[in-house]
Amino acid sequence: MSTPKAPRSGYHHGDLRNALVGAGVALATKGGPQEVVLRAVAREVGVSPTAAYRHFANREDLLHAVRLAALARLAGAMEQEVIAGKRRRDPVEDAVRRLRALGAGYLRFALAEPGLFRMACCDTSAQTADFSLVSDSRAFALLTEVIDTLAGHGLIESGSRPYSEMAAWAPIHGMATLLLDGLLDALPPRQRQAAVDRVIEVTVEGLCGQGVVADAGRSWTRRLWSPVRKREGGPGERP
Repeated sequence: MSTPKAPRSGYHHGDLRNALVGAGVALATKGGPQEVVLRAVAREVGVSPTAAYRHFANREDLLHAVRLAALARLAGAMEQEVIAGKRRRDPVEDAVRRLRALGAGYLRFALAEPGLFRMACCDTSAQTADFSLVSDSRAFALLTEVIDTLAGHGLIESGSRPYSEMAAWAPIHGMATLLLDGLLDALPPRQRQAAVDRVIEVTVEGLCGQGVVADAGRSWTRRLWSPVRKREGGPGERP
């Protein structure tokens, strides 16, 4: 009979649930949702499966908690992309800049952390994915905030405001999926970047109208294939 590992240094008595979630995040980072199982996280932390079951009724319960943590990481990456950009004095131009940045941050996270991205944004079980986890997340709130700002400045008509989050999210998520599934691997990195840039611009133009801001921000995704190394499917590429 195998004995549990000694607890990892990050685990402290009384905080086992958070330690198990952290182990689940680490496993998802390496291999996606399929790696996140109760016995595996218990082994990573150094406790028995029975101890893990005291905090999570089943695997679905664990996946739910790890998915929330992955969504928080995604929101952090999107916020960082907004912060990294140069703020515009004009509030309308800055709102458009933020919308582009959120899309670029979403894609950057998908490429840098494919396992966590799939954990955050993809179905994690045989059951229907719970959209409320995404819609209640900080990542979705960031998108809602910038779209509300655009609508407040008249770039999105009031009659067109409903479901604008979906209109922005769908093409960016679709591009992320194409990239992660390798369907664009035959294109050289620069062409992939151009395709990503175009998807972002079409998304912005579709919401706000063509030519909304003179400088279209073509450089937003130039760094997506710089020294980032993909965790699934081998190393990333340099342009």
